[in-house]
Amino acid sequence: MIPIFVYDQGECDPKKCTAKKMLRFKLAQPLSSFKSIPRGSVVLNPMAEKALSREDTSKARHFGLVVMDLSWNRIEGFPPVREGAFSRALPFLLAANPVNWGKPLRLTSAEAVAAALYIMGEKEQARLVMGKFSWGEQFLLLNAEPLERYSEAETSAEVVKIQLDYVQPQEESGRERQ
Repeated sequence: MIPIFVYDQGECDPKKCTAKKMLRFKLAQPLSSFKSIPRGSVVLNPMAEKALSREDTSKARHFGLVVMDLSWNRIEGFPPVREGAFSRALPFLLAANPVNWGKPLRLTSAEAVAAALYIMGEKEQARLVMGKFSWGEQFLLLNAEPLERYSEAETSAEVVKIQLDYVQPQEESGRERQ
């Protein structure tokens, strides 16, 4: 099992907040401040230059996986990750939550954590997290093929290469609509 930490900026509706629900079910531990992010941990950051992959598993098992619960409306203001932690971006996936269903990369904190766990080989822990949400299984089904392929990749570079199989078709369909 990988220890999960949540840094919550309190920007979302508490009734819909997946990070708060993970904390309530003791699936994650709260971080009281940005400075309390464990050194050596893997921090999920959509602005990171390196993609998450299985090569991050040992760091996450030892130091933890951190999700930053911030509003998508203010994502440009994502705080810089503290020195000694490893900032990683998730590859292309579709959201299954009721607010952003089907939107690429607009994952909730719980979806992001489950995706990271799955990619790092902790598939049962990912299912445990998603099992707390009525739509959770849908996230794993909707992304079954890419999650499985990402989890088989050894390195970040391999994950990025696989991601192109999903990003390019999305970009082409967007051009066709214009």
